[in-house]
Amino acid sequence: MVHVETVIVGAGQAGLALSRGLTAAGRPHVVLERGRVGERWRSERWESLRLLTPNWLNRLPGAPALPDPHGYLDRRAVVEYLETYATGAPVQDRTTVHGVRRDRAGHRVTTDAGDWHARNVVIATGDCDQPRIPRIATAAPPFLHQLHAAGYRRPGRLPEGGVLVVGAGPSGQQIAAELRRAGRDVILAAGRHARMPRTYRGRDVFAWMHATGQLDDHVDHVPNLAAARRAPSFPLSGARGGESLGLDRLAALGVQVTGRLEGFTGDHARFADTLLRDVSDADRRLRRSLALFDAYISLARVEAPEPDPPPAIAIGAGPRRLDLRGRVSTVLWATGYRRTYPWLDVPVLDDRGELVHHMGVTAVPGLFALGLRFQRTRKSHFLGGVGDDAALITRAIAAKAPGARFERVA
Repeated sequence: MVHVETVIVGAGQAGLALSRGLTAAGRPHVVLERGRVGERWRSERWESLRLLTPNWLNRLPGAPALPDPHGYLDRRAVVEYLETYATGAPVQDRTTVHGVRRDRAGHRVTTDAGDWHARNVVIATGDCDQPRIPRIATAAPPFLHQLHAAGYRRPGRLPEGGVLVVGAGPSGQQIAAELRRAGRDVILAAGRHARMPRTYRGRDVFAWMHATGQLDDHVDHVPNLAAARRAPSFPLSGARGGESLGLDRLAALGVQVTGRLEGFTGDHARFADTLLRDVSDADRRLRRSLALFDAYISLARVEAPEPDPPPAIAIGAGPRRLDLRGRVSTVLWATGYRRTYPWLDVPVLDDRGELVHHMGVTAVPGLFALGLRFQRTRKSHFLGGVGDDAALITRAIAAKAPGARFERVA
């Protein structure tokens, strides 16, 4: 068994940012990674993916500024960025954690490459852990090929035929657009979703969110934190130099938009009669956000082009029932992710299996989390937003009594 002050589980941006902070503070630690550095960016993202956020917002703590501040990193560039950032970090890759349990002196971490004992354990496995596929998938017609967005790579890897994309978040809309541009017939089943232009009044929308302080909205000041964590993400794209999406743009590409998928009956898919309501709700939230940007521009006397209000979405209610046979060969579930911790034998999970914490600090001494959605602020799970949270966890660890360097014992 090896003793070390802190074990970090996960070598994505969160774990690496914390490692950088602990190294600067002189705190001994190790980063355990089941695959390679940035594994999810390598194996669970489609080939053409680009970040939603512009490069000026993607800088990790202690790293140099990214080139082309107004560009958008692609998947390979993200991996290369993380690999470079990890240089010199105490990462032990291809090491799967099988168990974490508490004892009197700290935590025992069991892996397939030996055991560790640590005063602190930081769970940095991220917000997008296990693909979430709804139960209705079990009733899908057997002729349909099913996969989650995490397993999608490119249009040519799917069976010939049309595709039913379920989910209108950023992944669902980006993939639907890519498939349609590749000549596929695409049906998009849209439930609750967001609407936001890529740019507004001459700037990327994230620039206005930064200027108005929305990216720094704090968990202690949000009226309904659970709702904030469930809020749909903006359906933007970093592809093609950065582009706006939205149900109206997808419809203009030839995507057939329907309401939320309710289930399957025989060879037919059933859809809820909620599309127009969900579109109206998304439009109302959009206009509220744009009004906030306009107010800031006016009060701060920022030079910006005159506002160009977004047009109302002219879209029908969508069909309630569709015969899929001969028309659709694939169902692609862009239905998000859940967090699972089957290896965590510590009482810090709620009845839904989610970590209970406040700004990454759990009720169990020495057990922390990092990289979760709205962990401390709205940008906590962003590539360039995790640094502030990592600094907080670093300070919490550094405030404790010094621990020994690596010590291998029998």
